[in-house]
Amino acid sequence: MTHLDELESRSIHILREAYARIDQLMVLWSLGKDSNVLIWLLRKAFFGHVPIPAVHVDTGKKFPEMYAFRERYKTEWNIRLVTGECPPVEEMDPSLPPAARSAARKTAGLKRLIEREGYNGIIAGIRRDEEGLRAKERVFSPRASSGEWDFRDQPPEFWDLFSAEPAPGCQMRVHPLLHWTELDIWRYIERENIPLVDLYFARDGKRYRSLGDQDITSPIVSDAATVAEIITELQTTKVAERSGRAMDHESEDAFERLRADGYM
Repeated sequence: MTHLDELESRSIHILREAYARIDQLMVLWSLGKDSNVLIWLLRKAFFGHVPIPAVHVDTGKKFPEMYAFRERYKTEWNIRLVTGECPPVEEMDPSLPPAARSAARKTAGLKRLIEREGYNGIIAGIRRDEEGLRAKERVFSPRASSGEWDFRDQPPEFWDLFSAEPAPGCQMRVHPLLHWTELDIWRYIERENIPLVDLYFARDGKRYRSLGDQDITSPIVSDAATVAEIITELQTTKVAERSGRAMDHESEDAFERLRADGYM
């Protein structure tokens, strides 16, 4: 069994465990590379189909290429798509820095959608190597009914023994890709030939390494125009994956405040 086989097998185990134990389960589909790998793994885990709703919390500020990708693959992958809108930035906490305040709209939109649809389990494609606070996450991460996260008080997860069922009235976040790295994701995309939004591939010397809202996401300098070239680039780069995300350059505690409030 290869390294990618082991990653895939563990993620499929987590997905099946979540599906068996959580009754109102959905998967977040942000349309980025990790999110698409997650959908791909769900289809593998459940014999070619996605058995739960795929939720896109839409800020209305995504790139046109992302919306075109969503419309194409919701049909090709037979996805039950659920969308939710986000409130205006004026309703967000004014003490947050500008980009974090804009990003907070997504959390507020997710909370409204969860209340509307009655979900108590949310599968998300975050990874530990993306950002320091995400490294503290659990595979099955219990949340308050409001979605808030107390990262100082989390259950142990020894030997892949999970406490997978949410407490009454509470939510459970599920993170099947937590043990993957960015390089793992790209190597898996190459092996499985997983479709992606083409903004990841270089044009005119730039490409997007992480996709978010148009107004708070910037491309990086790169000539990597294929998956193989991106893998080669990642093996030597010193540039952080989220270097193009404006919110990651604001005050140190901004991301921590967003995560504690329920940001993905």
